[in-house]
Amino acid sequence: MSQETGTPSAGGSTSVKSLARGLEVICAFDAEHPSMTLSEVAKRVDLSRATARRFLLTLQELGYVRGDGKFFELTSKVLQLGYSYLSSATLPQLMEPVLEELSSAVRESASASVLEGREILYIARVHTRSIMRVGISVGTRFPATNTSMGRVLLAYQAPGVLDTLLAGGIPEPTGEGIATVAQLRQELERVRARGYSIVDQELEIGLRSVAVPVFRPDGSVAAAMNVSMSVGPQSQISAQDAAEAVLPALRKAAQQVREALAASR
Repeated sequence: MSQETGTPSAGGSTSVKSLARGLEVICAFDAEHPSMTLSEVAKRVDLSRATARRFLLTLQELGYVRGDGKFFELTSKVLQLGYSYLSSATLPQLMEPVLEELSSAVRESASASVLEGREILYIARVHTRSIMRVGISVGTRFPATNTSMGRVLLAYQAPGVLDTLLAGGIPEPTGEGIATVAQLRQELERVRARGYSIVDQELEIGLRSVAVPVFRPDGSVAAAMNVSMSVGPQSQISAQDAAEAVLPALRKAAQQVREALAASR
């Protein structure tokens, strides 16, 4: 099959590889790589320099990428891709008022996310105060393995899917907590058994969070919802005690979303 058309190949695929690679180039830019050279993009997407250059110039012509001759970065037009999803999806719309009520009840920030590959994607958030050096908003991504919402979502994946998602190992942003895939698998079993996940300063020092799954009416997992809490240097409250203080409200909020999803069918 030609890479530039949707003509079926000998194997029967009608995928457009150039489109797939173009999206991979866009996804190569993230919080840690907001601006990259041509060589850096080529390396992250596993393309030749010449091919990466063609993709970047095409995206630049379309307005999704800007360049200064050396560095490339995404433009705000990329947000239209996410807004198209958010404007057509009922889940974020249903969650926003529930998160508002949850955040008000526990006086902490509350968020919701879905799993996108090996990362979580924030689809809704209510912010109370700055507790992270890295800003979080709708569209923010973090490694699923290092977040409470990510572990909730991973815990409910089919074994084969989970194997693929964990094949890349576990990053250690702070050096705290779980460090191996074997340890994470054991933790995911505990998460599924108890129905919630706690992550204590594994994504960022001074931040802990607790998350629960948000189920659809058919019992499948639609998303994850969490409450984030700051941890002071002199804090005497354990992560478990902090989690138990907000879990009733968090579980109630997740149930509210499930009932709203059922009513919207």
